Amino acid sequence: MAKPVVAVVGRPKVGKATLFNKLIGRRLSIIDDTPGVTRDRIFGDCEWCGRTFMLVDTGGIEPYSNDVILSQMRRQAQLAIEAANVIIFVTDLRSGVVATDEEIAAMLVKSGRPVVLCVNKCDTPGEPPAEFYEFYNLGLGDPIGVSSLHGSGTGDLLDEVLRYLPDDDGEEDGPEAIKVALIGKPNVGKSSLINRISGQERSIVSNIAGTTRDAIDTDVENQFGKYVFIDTAGLRRQSKVDEAIEKYSIMRAEMAVERADVCVIMIDATVGFTDQDTKVAGLAHEKGKACIIAVNKWDAVVKDDKTLPDMKKLLKEEFSFMSYADIVFISAKTGQRVDELFRHINEAAANNAMRISTGRLNDILADATARVQPPTDKGKRLKIYYMTQAGTKPPTFVFFVNNAELFHFSYQRYLENRIRETFGLTGTPIRMVVRQRGDEK
Repeated sequence: MAKPVVAVVGRPKVGKATLFNKLIGRRLSIIDDTPGVTRDRIFGDCEWCGRTFMLVDTGGIEPYSNDVILSQMRRQAQLAIEAANVIIFVTDLRSGVVATDEEIAAMLVKSGRPVVLCVNKCDTPGEPPAEFYEFYNLGLGDPIGVSSLHGSGTGDLLDEVLRYLPDDDGEEDGPEAIKVALIGKPNVGKSSLINRISGQERSIVSNIAGTTRDAIDTDVENQFGKYVFIDTAGLRRQSKVDEAIEKYSIMRAEMAVERADVCVIMIDATVGFTDQDTKVAGLAHEKGKACIIAVNKWDAVVKDDKTLPDMKKLLKEEFSFMSYADIVFISAKTGQRVDELFRHINEAAANNAMRISTGRLNDILADATARVQPPTDKGKRLKIYYMTQAGTKPPTFVFFVNNAELFHFSYQRYLENRIRETFGLTGTPIRMVVRQRGDEK
């Protein structure tokens, strides 16, 4: 059974993100004094009294704004309301009931969903002040006073939410989903790809750079398997990052790479390769993540019979440090080769987690050293006693040798290539550790 969904809605600056983070127990949604920081829907698991449900943070609702971003934020909030089993409507004690609150309340009543009215910023212990009772005028039942900053009142709020949740049938979840982070520069089409894959408007799409700020998780299940796609903020040059909010966004993107199984490095085919693409890819490579290079907007490129091979050749040269990564030419707009992208994701994830027995590894080692003798220096020859796999994600191999200085990089690369030829291991980096006899480490 899918988890019940609880949406957190309200106007800007009432503390929705703070409440969301408090309820899920971690800082997932960006908090800042600037209105409109949260734009897309942010998803997180919340557990209370043995029940687990999906909590959804939304951007502040401005009912009548014509601003491009604000209107899409309103659309994201409406989508959250339509998908929710229960709605937490967050208001602000300090400002009291304002016209926007009344308009949102009317919208929620029309939705037909159960609504729990939360009056936030009740930070003073004891009986609520007289202003608290003003919120009864919204016609949504008894308000619940909460301090999202200190956590007081959140238990009562969650008790009320549980009253409206559907019964749990106890069905267990299936196999663990593959976590896929979409990374790249701003405006390469990461949010568009999320929307194409999920079949929903899960992320705001705009030509304005920096539209996506949070790292947004989207659950996807299809014929290829179960996935969690993480849409991240575009990673731009450090010299161009001056907003504090954008710095938080970049930190979120780096954290998304950290928890991902596979990183899809997206490149804009209409712009071509840039130095920033190498830096973005290097972030995933250094973390040892499985990687795929997805060249988006391929439908918008004027092509002849040489366009594809020339682009592949250029990318292979520019990404020579991660030659293991497959290259897929896609279009998030039309869906071109998106199914093929899933097959690459599955293969890269499996290879990144592959474990090989010591016996098979040493058979490969014996054959490789017989074909190409280990290097010598001043009459001393490198001896490789044996090798074993020490870990996965990425596959990490340890070589035990007589002299680590003789194990030159070129010979390490030769052995790596032999391992890849034998076991595949496309889409994943390989780590090689050298241990010298007598080295206690």
